[in-house]
Amino acid sequence: MSSSVVENKTACVTGGSGYVASALIKTLLEKGYAVKATVRNPDDMAKNSHLKDLQALGPLQVLRADLDEEGSFDEAVACCDYAFLVAAPINLASGEDPEKELIEPAVRGTLNVMRSCVKAATVRRVVLTSSAAAVYMRPDLRGGDDGHVLDDESWSDVEYLRANKPPTWGYSARGEGATRFAEEHGVSLVTVCPVITVGAAPAPTTRTCIPYCLSLLSGDKASLGVLKVLEEVSGGVQLVHIDDLCRAELFVAEEAAAEGRYNCCSHNTTVVELARFLAHKYPQYDVKRNLHTYDQDELLEKPRACILSAKLAREGFQFKHNTLDEIYDNVIEYGKALGILPN
Repeated sequence: MSSSVVENKTACVTGGSGYVASALIKTLLEKGYAVKATVRNPDDMAKNSHLKDLQALGPLQVLRADLDEEGSFDEAVACCDYAFLVAAPINLASGEDPEKELIEPAVRGTLNVMRSCVKAATVRRVVLTSSAAAVYMRPDLRGGDDGHVLDDESWSDVEYLRANKPPTWGYSARGEGATRFAEEHGVSLVTVCPVITVGAAPAPTTRTCIPYCLSLLSGDKASLGVLKVLEEVSGGVQLVHIDDLCRAELFVAEEAAAEGRYNCCSHNTTVVELARFLAHKYPQYDVKRNLHTYDQDELLEKPRACILSAKLAREGFQFKHNTLDEIYDNVIEYGKALGILPN
């Protein structure tokens, strides 16, 4: 789509200081959109310096908004054609009351933004960034048979989530609350569920999966441990490049017939397969030694489960980064910039 087609369209992106949001803002500006990005504190240049740099690409307004404050997104979504809900008040640390600390803030924050969208009366579609945790949180993936296929109709086991309260279960509840609100208020809502996301973004810091994706190179045992746990609970290591995720979000926003939920995954692999690839591509790092932090019997040789993005494919979307080589095209330099890898 040429920029001339969308030059008069405006999009709101919440959580502008974050990894995915910063890349999405860049994509929108490059496509000719005017963008209104929200952050909790616009004066915090340590978190928001990249937004000032992105203003060179096009009209970008940075506004203060807080997910905990009802009405604080009214200005941000006013006169917008699309709203991309990327920010999520989800604390990955286990607390004494996960329901109160994880679920309630997640649902409340999402609904606060959606109420502002209803008030604006100009928002054609709301795109909610969820997580593949809404897809693979189910006990049958933690061992047992291979060959599970998780498509856009696959859902995490709600009873299992309530009983075990894994760290990312708030994403599933957040989506359920948004869906009910959208149905009750006539909001066109589309939910995107990305898997582990790899690739460089404008954000100068990140608390996302980048440290996990680079742990076999960095030797960070804690991050490698998280990658192993993700493989255990999801039945594999599912990956998507950040550029493809942003393209997918824009695709479902603009596609008139888009509805419901979309998985966003371009490659299914394992820790072992990933280690082989990285050891070959980046021999300067001691990948084999880092991998031996864990007993090889604990790791999968091939994915036990694969997440498919069939719905995106059916509607005409094509991933540009399908192989490990393509997915890891620029993440090494980004890792160096973030201080995860040595220069």
